[in-house]
Amino acid sequence: MSLSNTVWWMWSAYGHELASLKAYGLLAFVDVCLLAAGIFTLVISIVWRAPNLLRDMVVSPSDLTTGLVLGIVLLVTWALSIGAIIQPNHVTKGLMFLNWMLILDTIGVVVIGSFVWFYTLQERIEFHGVFAALDQTTQIAVQDTLKCCGYFNSTDLAVVGGQFCANETFIQQTNNATGNFCVGPITEHADYTLNNIFTSIYGFMAIIILLFLATLA
Repeated sequence: MSLSNTVWWMWSAYGHELASLKAYGLLAFVDVCLLAAGIFTLVISIVWRAPNLLRDMVVSPSDLTTGLVLGIVLLVTWALSIGAIIQPNHVTKGLMFLNWMLILDTIGVVVIGSFVWFYTLQERIEFHGVFAALDQTTQIAVQDTLKCCGYFNSTDLAVVGGQFCANETFIQQTNNATGNFCVGPITEHADYTLNNIFTSIYGFMAIIILLFLATLA
């Protein structure tokens, strides 16, 4: 073998090794992001079960259960990815299982994120039903917290009681004059919370897609 061929072969081998290291580096980085996403989703789904007056109007126990399942699925995917990475190069079954899992993750993330996003399109109507379903004690607590009486107006689900909506006269005269109805602050809080939720969920898509592409490298 000539010197030039030897140099070319060594340079090719070095380039191949460098490319492999970069691919593994990318894979490791995305894997860490996936682990963080799973832990974040899991922790939020557990912590948010603590009673919170306004948040409980926006996020239901079933929503938190869905988040818990999503977090567990992401962590299972992360565990599968670790197994797929450490397997010998000639064994591809682990990568095959991982890619199928990533496809299922993608479907789940799109469905959940889209459901939350769609809910934000009709917040004023949706949360009218949520507010109406609350018992009067909770409705009074919401009115006191947000300093409002009634939902759309003073005759719509206004409850007399508490510190703010103390009597009917205040509700019909003073509150009507100031326009302190609950639809505004309720939907403002809901919009902030739901936008953060579906933005975070859609953000998981970038991690899933990058991991999928990294496994094909």
